[in-house]
Amino acid sequence: MKIIIGGDLVPTESNYDLFEKGDVETLLGKELLNTWRDSDIRIFNLEVPLSDESDPIEKCGPNLISPTRTATGIKALEPSLISLANNHILDQGVKGLSSTRNVLSKIGIPYVGVGDNLTKAAEPYIIEKEGKKLGIYSCAEHEFSIATESTAGANPFDPLESLDHIVSLKNRCDFVIVLYHGGKEHYRYPSPCLQKVCRKMVEKGADLVITQHSHCVGCYEQYEGSTIVYGQGNFIFDYSESNFWKTSILIRIDLENSANIDYVPIVKEAEKVRMSSAREANEILSAFHKRSEEITKPGFVKGNYQEFTKEIIDRYLSRFAGWGRWISVLDRKVLRGRLLKNKYNGKKLFTILNYIECEAHRESVVQGVIEHLGRQVG
Repeated sequence: MKIIIGGDLVPTESNYDLFEKGDVETLLGKELLNTWRDSDIRIFNLEVPLSDESDPIEKCGPNLISPTRTATGIKALEPSLISLANNHILDQGVKGLSSTRNVLSKIGIPYVGVGDNLTKAAEPYIIEKEGKKLGIYSCAEHEFSIATESTAGANPFDPLESLDHIVSLKNRCDFVIVLYHGGKEHYRYPSPCLQKVCRKMVEKGADLVITQHSHCVGCYEQYEGSTIVYGQGNFIFDYSESNFWKTSILIRIDLENSANIDYVPIVKEAEKVRMSSAREANEILSAFHKRSEEITKPGFVKGNYQEFTKEIIDRYLSRFAGWGRWISVLDRKVLRGRLLKNKYNGKKLFTILNYIECEAHRESVVQGVIEHLGRQVG
């Protein structure tokens, strides 16, 4: 059983026509397409609702949508399974999700990671081939897309439930893959919490854990005989020309005897992707392996994340203050942060920390904000 896994796929306006025509040779290039098709099992994350009716939900961040006609190209990629547990699958509401599920069912493509409610969304997908059972469990961090006990959406990562789901799946399968849609965008390393979560998934039976969502190539680690990949980048997603978005890896697994895992570097070229050249592959994989070596050093994951959060905390605080982009830029670039320093003294920061860190406070704040938003909308 040979498996290949791609990251986030989103048909965008720049390549709608290629998807509509099913022209995957242009989208991927001949060499990459041959590599993709060489595997028995092909999986990727569809990070957009397929719908012809725009009905965006209230959220922060972009509301993605792709027309249903792009499903021709998705079908032409011959996926064995598509993951839908991500932070954009409810961008067009339950109608958009229903449209996506209907389209995929109509063209005969199975999916995992969503359902009519929490119970259904948590159901894994099992592929049986050549006497082996492959189990795939897909979940997402909480960000505007999660199912509830009575409404459709994505399967959330829940430390009180998801780990039990993995145990149960491992009892039924020879090899278990967890697709975890989470982590910090444009950060190439795991946070301490993310590493702890992924390692716990391994302890509960996952043979391979892949974190998607970061839109960049990260690093990997071997843990208790299993592999954890912290960020593989996008598959096909023409949204940004940032350096983070220009390189990616496909993850290839061969289960013939033991689980052999290797990485296929790819590069973005405008609205398309292609196989990397030898020079590009060397650069991508060398950096990938270097970061993977770095996270094995004691204290590196925590220390590096501390430095990263020092760089981004002002963005969070300016949002808490209700500032728009221009005030934030003015304070950062002209006033050197004096507005934020005056806004948030030590006592205020300790209060914010307590409300976020303490489980009881955080639960009350989250539910209270939800209720408050409901009153505003109503």
